[in-house]
Amino acid sequence: AIVSFAALASHPAPASASTSATYFVTLYGFPDNSPPGADIAYPKSDGNPTLHNSAGGVGTFSNPITYATDKAELKIGTKVYYPYLKRYFIMEDDCVECDQDWTGHGPDGGPKLYHIDLWIGGKGGNSSKVIDCEDNLTQDSKSVIVNPPSNEPVDTTPLFNSSTNKCYNPSSFKG
Repeated sequence: AIVSFAALASHPAPASASTSATYFVTLYGFPDNSPPGADIAYPKSDGNPTLHNSAGGVGTFSNPITYATDKAELKIGTKVYYPYLKRYFIMEDDCVECDQDWTGHGPDGGPKLYHIDLWIGGKGGNSSKVIDCEDNLTQDSKSVIVNPPSNEPVDTTPLFNSSTNKCYNPSSFKG
């Protein structure tokens, strides 16, 4: 069948539907990023479909926080919502352990183990407190919504507050 360009233009492709899956969810920050700092593998300035040039964000739909995974697992620029932390995240970085867990037998399992690594920040904070916070917020199997709707509840309290060296407490969210 012959389809004209006008016919295609009048019927845009549907947006990706939301899906939920169980993920291994880890966190990373300034002290254990590779190299240490806020550099990301897929900055917007390089033409990637991302929002940031370095790891960041506040957790809203319009300004999600950076996360890392294997780009074959979730495409660069894919937003997710993590109900446990009441935040949106966007795929802007690579995670070696996530790559190994997805493509083979990584340190956490695999192949095809759903694994995302969420940015926690920590610039200027106590490095051991940042890593303790990452460990405290890591969840072995939690629901993650891929391509989420924009109206999920959000808490923009920092996951790690570098000025007080305090870790976010998920039970503190009041909605």
